Amino acid sequence: MNDRLATALAVLATDPIGLGGLWLRGRAGPVRDAVVAALPPCRRLHPGIDDAALFGALDLAATLAAGRAVTGRGVLGEPGLLCLTMAERCPPGLAARLGGAMDAGTHGVVALDEGDGDEAPPPALVDRIGLFLATDGLVWSDMGPLPAVDVALARAALPFVIVPDGVAEALVRVAVRLGIGSLRAPLQALACARALAALAGRGIVTGADVQAAVELTLAHRASPAAEQAPPPPENTPPDDPGPSGEDRDRDPATLPDEMLIDAARSALPPDLLAALAAGRAARAAKGATGTGGAKAGNRRGRPLPSRAGRLGSGARVDLIATLRNAAPWQPLRRATARQAAIHIRPADIRLKRYVETSDRVLIFAVDASGSSALARLAEAKGAVELMLAAAYARRDHVALVAFRGAGAEVMLPPTRSLVQTKRRLAGLPGGGGTPLAAGLQAALTLALQARARGMTPTIALLTDGRANIARDGTADRTRAGEDATDTARLIAASGVAAVVIDTATRPQAALAALARAMAAPCLPLPRADARVMQAAISAAMA
Repeated sequence: MNDRLATALAVLATDPIGLGGLWLRGRAGPVRDAVVAALPPCRRLHPGIDDAALFGALDLAATLAAGRAVTGRGVLGEPGLLCLTMAERCPPGLAARLGGAMDAGTHGVVALDEGDGDEAPPPALVDRIGLFLATDGLVWSDMGPLPAVDVALARAALPFVIVPDGVAEALVRVAVRLGIGSLRAPLQALACARALAALAGRGIVTGADVQAAVELTLAHRASPAAEQAPPPPENTPPDDPGPSGEDRDRDPATLPDEMLIDAARSALPPDLLAALAAGRAARAAKGATGTGGAKAGNRRGRPLPSRAGRLGSGARVDLIATLRNAAPWQPLRRATARQAAIHIRPADIRLKRYVETSDRVLIFAVDASGSSALARLAEAKGAVELMLAAAYARRDHVALVAFRGAGAEVMLPPTRSLVQTKRRLAGLPGGGGTPLAAGLQAALTLALQARARGMTPTIALLTDGRANIARDGTADRTRAGEDATDTARLIAASGVAAVVIDTATRPQAALAALARAMAAPCLPLPRADARVMQAAISAAMA
């Protein structure tokens, strides 16, 4: 088996609670199945698990048979390692509940993440998971048998492993220089180093343990834009060669920070690190959910825990929850009424609840004016085509607005037809003035109409920002800029999510100001090809 995989699995088996667990990222397949089969024993969870199964609840059948309250044990009632399937779909509520159990020191979580691009488990969960592995870059030939490791002996030796002075401080410095803001990260790296020492039969943490721990626990958290150059050297004699390899093994506190940072950066492919960072930025954006808006209902959608209610309100009664709520009171009610029937009171009624996600519509507002060079317009078309393929895979609706000359035109209303959208996009002509305000107004009107039909709209504006046609169709650059800013403020006030793509050869300050008025991110992309632009739009709109 791959050395990194084997080491991570051995460390996880040694101290699953101290490390928090494992974030295993990769699509389902033979390679991931081999890794899952080698995991320590754990109980599987589905992201749709309810609180009754998680914490335990009244066993209705046993309660009715025994005539007294009988409570079943939930998944969190037994300490150990939990395996969360489809972790990229984990709702924030479940992540908070699992995080509470992990903070209590009773459970660890193996998050099986099949997400693509910006999809990932909730930050509250991955922040508590120390280890990270990605299987997409592995091949079946790398998956040999797991090396024999005496995990029981390592667990017994773990409490007695000594950490030299200065190691914790060094890990904190490395985390800061890698752009990691969580204090859990260096603590998990320290736990990993202790587990590695215990597995090797050593009673003290060495420099090799610290370096391997940084690779396993800090590399995936690093920011690609974090400090690249080393800090100024300290006042040390120029002829001092530094500690030897043997000395580093004895005293890990003498390891240079640069060595640990290089180890972290080389542990993962650069494209994977950039993808994880883009996903974190997208999820941190205002209102970023990656799906349509959620709305409560009582008829269909994903079930939520039932709530107390009254009959006749139009909602559906949750019979099982109602009986479960009434069961503990049956002995007292039977004694009072002197009847053997089950007594249901109005306070026992529980009503079903559901959460339904609306369809999402991506509205592309494309600048087809003469100020957009033909090459840039071609790149914008290419980016939209790639976004169309991604939207089709997610079953999103798409719409197309083009503005040029004296006004804007809705080239295509919201649709799921990939072929029709590509045909309209290919026939989009270029040339004429830049009626930016008209394009924004047309996109906003389309977004509000989509929202009125229960959809969640997002506007993607692709332009160079050189507005020169006012709202009334006259050629006035000053009024055109003011009208565009006013319309951008209307978009921000309406709460419609938006993203601005600067397609000019050089970033435009006026367009950045327009994006701020729209409360939208602005992505200046000089010399960007269509695929780079598509990746940026995906990250901003997720």
